[in-house]
Amino acid sequence: MKIAVLFGGNSSERDVSIASGIQVTKSLKEAGHNVLAVDTFRGVLSDVEVQTLLSKGIAPEPPTTHDLQVVKAKTGGVVQPSYFTDADVVFLALHGGTGEDGTVQAVFTAAGILYTGSDHVGSAAAMDKDLAKRLFLAAQVPTPDWLMSPVDPETAAAKLGFPLVVKPNKQGSTVGLTIVHKTEEIQPAIEEAYRHDDEVMLERFVPGREFTVGILGDRALAVGEIIPKCSEIFDYQSKYQPGGADEIFPAQVSEEQTARFQELALRAHRALKLRDYSRVDFRLDPQGGIWCLEANTLPGMTAQSLLPKAAAAVGISFQELCTEICRLALAREKR
Repeated sequence: MKIAVLFGGNSSERDVSIASGIQVTKSLKEAGHNVLAVDTFRGVLSDVEVQTLLSKGIAPEPPTTHDLQVVKAKTGGVVQPSYFTDADVVFLALHGGTGEDGTVQAVFTAAGILYTGSDHVGSAAAMDKDLAKRLFLAAQVPTPDWLMSPVDPETAAAKLGFPLVVKPNKQGSTVGLTIVHKTEEIQPAIEEAYRHDDEVMLERFVPGREFTVGILGDRALAVGEIIPKCSEIFDYQSKYQPGGADEIFPAQVSEEQTARFQELALRAHRALKLRDYSRVDFRLDPQGGIWCLEANTLPGMTAQSLLPKAAAAVGISFQELCTEICRLALAREKR
C-alpha cells in the first residue's frame, strides 16, 4: 500500500501526535509499505528527519500556548490535499484539536480522500465529552454524574461531592484537568480549564482502579489496568514519561469483569458511531461498579501506547495493528 501518515497538528497534544506518527511510519515501512510521513506544520519529512524524531521522547509538559500559536500561524491549513491524493489511504495519527474533533475528517471526506478511523460525526461526538456522556447513558453505559459550566461552586459541590474533576469539555491527555477537594478550589480549576477550551465540565470523581479497553474492527481487545505513579489519576506526566505508570495487560480481574468491560466498551464505541478502532477508558469503584469516562477515537499509537499493548496481549503485533487499521479503511471503500 501507499500510505501517507499525517501527524503533528496544532493542539496541546502535538508532541504526542508526532511520537505516534513517527512510530507508525517506521512500523508501516518495516512492513513493506510505501510510506510518506507528513507533519501538518513542516510538510513531508525526509528520512533523516524521521530518524531524528524517532530518537526524541515526549516532553514532560505539553507545548506552551505561544508554541502552538507559532505552529498555527505557519501551518495555514491543517492539510494539503496534494500530499494525499496519490495515497491509497491516509493514516491519521493526530491527537486533540482539529485533528480529532472531526474537522480534518470532514475535509478529507469532502475531498474524496480515504483515511483511517472514525468519520467527522463519530469524531465530533467522542471529542465533546458532554455529548458523549449523553449518548453513553442512552446506550445504558454507566458514566459519572456531571455538570457543565457556568455553575455555582456551591451547587457543584452539593450535586457532585468531593473530590470532583474539572476539565475542558473537548481536550485530551488530561490537559487542563484538575481534581479539586474543596469548594474554594472549584472556580480556579474552572478558569484553568477555560484556558484550553470554551466549554468546561465538572464531573464526579470515581475512586478505585482505572482500566482501558481497545477496540479493533468489531472486536474488543484485552482489558488493561493503569496504575499511575505520579499522581492520583493517569495525567499527562503519568501517560508520557518513563515509569509514570504501570500498565498491566491483560488486567488482573475476573472473567465476568473482563466480559463486562469489553461489552461496555463495544457499546460505547457503537453508541458514538465510531469505526475501525478506538480506546474506551473506565473506572472500577470499590463496590464493583464500572463507569465509562470517555472514548478516544485517535488513541496514542507508539509501540508503548495503551492500544498497541492491548493488541499485543491478544497476539497482534504493533506492525500488524498499524497495517490492519489501514486495511479496515480500504475495506470500507470496497463495500
